Amino acid sequence: MTVRTAMLALALGTAMLATASAQPTQSDLVKRGGYLVNGILTCGNCHTPKGPTGDITDKAFSGGLSWDEPPFKVTAPNITQDKETGIGTWTDAQIKTLMRTGIRPNGVHIAMVMPTGFYHIMTERDLDAVVAYLRTLKPISNKVADPIYKLPQVEHVIPGGETPYTESMFKEKVKHGFYLVTIAHCMECHTPMEKGVSVSRNITQSKAKGIGAWSDDEIKRAITTGVSRDGSKLKPPMGFHYYATVTGSDLDDIVAYLRTVPALD
Repeated sequence: MTVRTAMLALALGTAMLATASAQPTQSDLVKRGGYLVNGILTCGNCHTPKGPTGDITDKAFSGGLSWDEPPFKVTAPNITQDKETGIGTWTDAQIKTLMRTGIRPNGVHIAMVMPTGFYHIMTERDLDAVVAYLRTLKPISNKVADPIYKLPQVEHVIPGGETPYTESMFKEKVKHGFYLVTIAHCMECHTPMEKGVSVSRNITQSKAKGIGAWSDDEIKRAITTGVSRDGSKLKPPMGFHYYATVTGSDLDDIVAYLRTVPALD
């Protein structure tokens, strides 16, 4: 009995160890969340106040840009852990619901400038990682103006990004590239909208008007430094300094996906 008990304990201990090692630790989630929030998702591009030289880093994520458009008049809210003016009282589930559906805890859809329609594709782990990182943000008291909704706010989900991806899908470079391009909401600026005009660059494979003739390195340089193929400086709101943190392998996958975008002049 003693030997059998010892063997059972060893087996259980090994199984528990294997399960624990398979689960990401909190620090792993925070690290991944920081990579996403400060890079691919470019959250600070809207939620961090700006000064003459760019982001005001000591007030990061405490509320930023404002828009006064036909559908709404809003300011990007405070997403620090401040309980009075930020999201410190929100539950993890409420943050995830906003990210996945655009619905705030009060049941109202957030202004459509928030690209929640691009986050339906986000993996469960990446969603958990974003929340874990947001929990680490220092509380900053900064009350922004209450949003004014002039028209009903609706959710526009990117085609192909309606359901969450799984980690196993990342094995395919093009599919992973589509995932990254989607959560980075590149299509929000680079796709002409109905009854609208796009002044963003053509990033299809058109060799005359797009980036079909660009080398991989030229595309990567444009993304991470804001320098065009001819050496000219690209303009905001493209978040170049955020994308500068994107890993080489993720950039490779983004380029691999962009190479599949049909040429449009």
